[in-house]
Amino acid sequence: MAERIALGIEYDGRGFCGWQTQPGGCAIQDHVERALAEIHGVPVHTVTAGRTDAGVHALGQVAHFDALNARPESAWVKGVNAHLPTGISVLWAKPVPSNFDARHRALERAYRYVLLNRPARPAMLAGRVGWVHGALDDQAMAEAASRLLGVHDFSAFRAAECQARSPIRELRRASLTRQGEFLCFEFRANAFLHHQIRNMVGALVWVGLGRRPVEWVSEVLESRNRSLGAATFAPDGLYLVEVRYDASLALPEPSTTMPFFPPHPPLQPPDRPNPP
Repeated sequence: MAERIALGIEYDGRGFCGWQTQPGGCAIQDHVERALAEIHGVPVHTVTAGRTDAGVHALGQVAHFDALNARPESAWVKGVNAHLPTGISVLWAKPVPSNFDARHRALERAYRYVLLNRPARPAMLAGRVGWVHGALDDQAMAEAASRLLGVHDFSAFRAAECQARSPIRELRRASLTRQGEFLCFEFRANAFLHHQIRNMVGALVWVGLGRRPVEWVSEVLESRNRSLGAATFAPDGLYLVEVRYDASLALPEPSTTMPFFPPHPPLQPPDRPNPP
């Protein structure tokens, strides 16, 4: 009888063509499934919580597969990692109920976008952070981010090729912190649309640079028109940091610490007067 196994996975998105399997075998899913097959003995199919794009990273990706051949949990970690490229690592493996689904049972996803804000482009962190050379107004961006919170039609922030049936999402957190030259955006939602975060970051950066006023973000959101928004921001600084499930599953907590961006209290937007 098959046993369903959940995996926690970390990866550096550089050098891969995103999560979802591709004909050329360059996707993270392709590498993970090939490595699992080496340990399992027969091919397996994985289902993931978030199909991240090319260049997007993960600290807390979650996937599941059905194992026909029993193996110790250590084999699904150490054994699989021995067959993976250095940019991908299985962090943990845990048996889960047969009705567990990494995608459809997820209660919340959390992403982080790390942005380097200085005149010179990054070298050591190239591909791991986004970059803006102009001075940014942090408080204006925090205020603009707060206008995205709640349940909305996010059509103005979804990619044209997005396959989601509905553009309605509940954005539960949209905040930013600064640590020296680094800005860190935090987003939490029940789910995200294709390119939603990169499009929101692009809009917030335009506000921070003074290209648009704070209230413009609300106007774009209400328009439901993608052509009125900012350009899609680079994938370099985007990280899937956590996928949350029912606590009864007792899945391991992801490590979300980044050595170049220690935890710091979020910037709070200024109080807005209540509308008349």
